[in-house]
Amino acid sequence: MVAGLSLKSQELTAIFLAVRLYCSFVMEYDIHTLLDLATLATTLWVIYMIRFKLKSSYMEDKDNFALYYVLAPCAALALFIHPSTSHNLVNRIFWAFCVYLEAVSVLPQLRVMQNTKIVEPFTAHYVFALGVARFLSCAHWVLQVLDSRGHLLVALGYGLWPSMVLISEIVQTFILADFCYYYIKSVFGGQLVLRLPSGVV
Repeated sequence: MVAGLSLKSQELTAIFLAVRLYCSFVMEYDIHTLLDLATLATTLWVIYMIRFKLKSSYMEDKDNFALYYVLAPCAALALFIHPSTSHNLVNRIFWAFCVYLEAVSVLPQLRVMQNTKIVEPFTAHYVFALGVARFLSCAHWVLQVLDSRGHLLVALGYGLWPSMVLISEIVQTFILADFCYYYIKSVFGGQLVLRLPSGVV
């Protein structure tokens, strides 16, 4: 059963993971490469299940977020603001693109929940887990910047790129903050099904 899950969010996730995996192979092969490979494989499996095996429970009419609303701006931003490292220019643009796309890849999922207003427990747990992961990732970056007294930003290069990396992490966190608040409130209220107030997400 995939009612309430956004296929489009899964597709955006697969895109940024595939681009990041490519960048990892050509720029900085490490343990994150293996983790990204495992995550991409899992995401592709979820996409396959939604498209074919569990298609009858997929709420296609509610999953109506146009992907070009995020793909085009992320690509345009990556062309102008990307790392200033010694790597090939195309690879640096790809790197920036996957950072920006990751920050907003959850928007179609939020649109589905906005359209339904009622979020099933499985979907609510999944989106809350995304929110926690994004918060921890953002906290990790902020703590690293503070611990290095700003040297980490310098290590990322010059220009607007270091700031954009940090801003992307913060955007990821705040996009899901509202939902996470209502999720926690629902859990403490003993509700199994999360009902979102009008205007949320």
